[in-house]
Amino acid sequence: MPTDAPLVKQAAVRSYGAAIVRYDRAQENRETIAQQLHETQGATLIPPFNHPDVIAGQGTVARELIEAVGSLDLLLVCCGGGGLLSGCAIATKHTLPHCRVIGVEPAAGDDGVRSFHSKTLQSVANPDTIADGARTPSLGDLTFPIILAHVDDMVSVTDAQLLDTLVYLWTRLKLVIEPTGVLGAAALLHGVVQAPGQRVGVILSGGNVDLAALLGVLAPR
Repeated sequence: MPTDAPLVKQAAVRSYGAAIVRYDRAQENRETIAQQLHETQGATLIPPFNHPDVIAGQGTVARELIEAVGSLDLLLVCCGGGGLLSGCAIATKHTLPHCRVIGVEPAAGDDGVRSFHSKTLQSVANPDTIADGARTPSLGDLTFPIILAHVDDMVSVTDAQLLDTLVYLWTRLKLVIEPTGVLGAAALLHGVVQAPGQRVGVILSGGNVDLAALLGVLAPR
């Protein structure tokens, strides 16, 4: 885990009995460190997004949503490395071919948006955003072609829009969601994506809220 990972996430991992190997995201490469641990300790390496099983597993989110609510015209999905978006896009297009799927990234980490529109894999180095779950350097070599094939559009939202959406969900809907998890909702509520008269599904993913850090950001608002 990066040294600047939210304390709430670190505490949760320790509570499950895991040992945390911390690294400096500005100086070290997470994939290289993980591969070294895999080779020297015999640990099983489970990629966070760029693996067929992970993509398929995360795709059940969209499948369960559609089974619960029925037909949708549009589905908004948060995007970091693209595992959730890839899986949800495959599941949605298989079940509801007419439903548009749009991925949403933080503006400071819009490598996926740029990749989608340029059709060439783009990257970003240590994006400065409160959406820590979307600080991935790029989409994966598996997720990127899936997104090109099954996603209809990619957009981005600002951190200010994410904060406004967090406050709305916390105070109005009483839902504890982390910044990365509200990317899709922020795009809809702030008009980045407009869908008047349509049935819209929004994936809210992740509840690891670092209250101490966020309260400092929200205090001046």
